[in-house]
Amino acid sequence: MPDRAPDRAHLTFALTLHDALAPDRGVNACWSPYSVASALGMTAQAARGATGEEIVALLGEDNAEVLRSAAIADEEAEFAVANTLWVWDELPLDPDFTAELARWPGAKVRSAPFATDPEAARKAINADVAETTRELIPELLKSGSVHEDTVAGLVNALYLKVAWTEEFPEGDTEPRPFHAPGGTVEVPTMRKEATLRYAARAGWQAVAVPARGGVEAVVLLPDGELGDTAGVPEVLAALDFERVELHWPKLSLTSSALLADPLRRLGVRTVFTAEADLTGLSPDPRLTVDEVVHESVLRVDEQGFEGAAATAVMIRAVSLIMHPDPRVVRVDRPHLVLIRHAGSGAIFFLAQVAQP
Repeated sequence: MPDRAPDRAHLTFALTLHDALAPDRGVNACWSPYSVASALGMTAQAARGATGEEIVALLGEDNAEVLRSAAIADEEAEFAVANTLWVWDELPLDPDFTAELARWPGAKVRSAPFATDPEAARKAINADVAETTRELIPELLKSGSVHEDTVAGLVNALYLKVAWTEEFPEGDTEPRPFHAPGGTVEVPTMRKEATLRYAARAGWQAVAVPARGGVEAVVLLPDGELGDTAGVPEVLAALDFERVELHWPKLSLTSSALLADPLRRLGVRTVFTAEADLTGLSPDPRLTVDEVVHESVLRVDEQGFEGAAATAVMIRAVSLIMHPDPRVVRVDRPHLVLIRHAGSGAIFFLAQVAQP
């Protein structure tokens, strides 16, 4: 995949937020850079001044371009995305914001009774997310997360189910050792020998496994312990075709997180304060972001992978090279996995696998 500037900015965002979100490399973590960048991108459109500048500095100037170009319209992939503004009926909206929102994939505006019945508003948002994610995320917003002074929510929901271009033979899956932080365990591990894009650089090995619909999964295996991600861009840029024998554990991960604190640590601060300027959404000067809620699910097996994610920003008022022998890659220790759109570089899912 060409190493274009927008791709690199999106990758930098993903790795930077991952480091803030999952600093403990000894635990599993899974989240969707695509979903978070969508929800924050909509928020940036609503923001003015420093409020928006801080978000854009994290996401990159071309965030919306990367995300829009990753929208999959392919009968070989099941892809659904919704970018929804949930709003209290009495909150005045800037028509320019709703016009710009219409350019996002799956854009819609829905009313919710935040002030009069916050529990009903919460259930309506959760039901819509559950429908988009094929019930993999039935309750994004937990009880008590919507308040009487909540006036709006910017919500992204994503679902992706794709088959591998060439499946892993089920008969080759067997228990193999995985060197987890707590000790070696036996885990169901897939095996495939094929011509795949491979690279070894900067302390990492990377293997890209192609899927249908222009999607690929990239396994990022560190040479030693799973540490910082500084070398990831270099190894991704070096991917090239090679004969590979890949041993990769099956995955089933579910993670949820509150992102306000990690975002503050990365410089996105004003939007969470009384100084927030969200007048691009509404002329009401009292608006501020309360919390950014995220949940993600990722399952990988011999046939392909299925993933779902949702992010809610809740707003309150205040060339082929063949080798005679394959390169053997045993994914038998903590590693990272990227599920990305091969053409645009948009990262649908980023998983940290400490224990499959």
